[in-house]
Amino acid sequence: MISELQNLQASMGAGFETLNTGETIPISFGNDAEAITATKQGVAIYDRSHWGLLKISGADRLRFLHNQSTNSIENFKPGEGCDTVFVTSTARTLDLATALITEDAILVLVSPNRRQQLMQWLDRYIFPMDQVQLQDITKDYAVFSLLGPNSSQVLNPFGIMDLQQKSYGSHQWVEIAGSNLRIAVGSGLDTSGYTLILDRAIATSIWQVLTQGGAVPLGERVWEHLRVLAGRPAPDAELTEDYNPLEAGLWQTLSFDKGCYIGQETITRLNTYKGVKQKLWGIRLNAPVSEGTPILIDDVKVGKLTSYTNGDGNHFGLGYIRTKAGGVSSKVKVGEVDGEVVDVPFLNHPLV
Repeated sequence: MISELQNLQASMGAGFETLNTGETIPISFGNDAEAITATKQGVAIYDRSHWGLLKISGADRLRFLHNQSTNSIENFKPGEGCDTVFVTSTARTLDLATALITEDAILVLVSPNRRQQLMQWLDRYIFPMDQVQLQDITKDYAVFSLLGPNSSQVLNPFGIMDLQQKSYGSHQWVEIAGSNLRIAVGSGLDTSGYTLILDRAIATSIWQVLTQGGAVPLGERVWEHLRVLAGRPAPDAELTEDYNPLEAGLWQTLSFDKGCYIGQETITRLNTYKGVKQKLWGIRLNAPVSEGTPILIDDVKVGKLTSYTNGDGNHFGLGYIRTKAGGVSSKVKVGEVDGEVVDVPFLNHPLV
């Protein structure tokens, strides 16, 4: 059914690219400037069906995910959700995920290039007495995100108004044009919006209904641009085993009072003893720079650039900088290029 969706997307101007994971995705609809504007002034739609979707079921599912990630999952009820981080035993980052609690399962949306690794990693922690079942249901479902201030207006004709005043991660089962699907508050970025999880059999019809309702198609190139501007850290860039969630600015995903979980000891120690040695920041740049380029202050290396974009004609990057070296408003050089350190909306750096 997804090839039918891609045929529809191609008719809308989509060009496609095949990822290392083997999936073919819309890289651009030939409307990048329009799509960026839509996320600020209207509504855009992004096809996230190549992201991983895991299902955790069984009587011990809440306790299991609670113990394997950084947020306090056991406190959430059906219809609620949150972001959480998978980390190693030494609190190094594996992935930033979104967990949605349903009546009988937890749906976990993970990054495209972490799906198989996380399936194997989580399976290692399921013991014989655990009542936990772990499934990769990525190929059975499509995932779309609506981004922009008019996202609710696209949904209003279908009577979907209950979610508009609810918190991030809240979700419910709804009907759109005769088809049932799950919709959650949150676009995946700092931009207001919603994420839809639906059977792949209805993906084409739902995409068509939403675009006819005013949602502007948005390709992977624009998503990556928006991700960097927002500061959402990504695996193999900002989320690697060189960094921990506190350094990555993901404090909203952490619980410091939920008890033992993988990586908890290290995270608690870093927080207690003010041990965050580097922080992830946005960097406004004067020219293009390659990822991996050293960041300098007064000719001293203080970090490195992890991501770069210029999708709207402005040069911007993300990079880790040593905490004692500087923060917001610091003047830096990234290689030979001048830059300034700035806040990004997705991240949070308390004064620690």
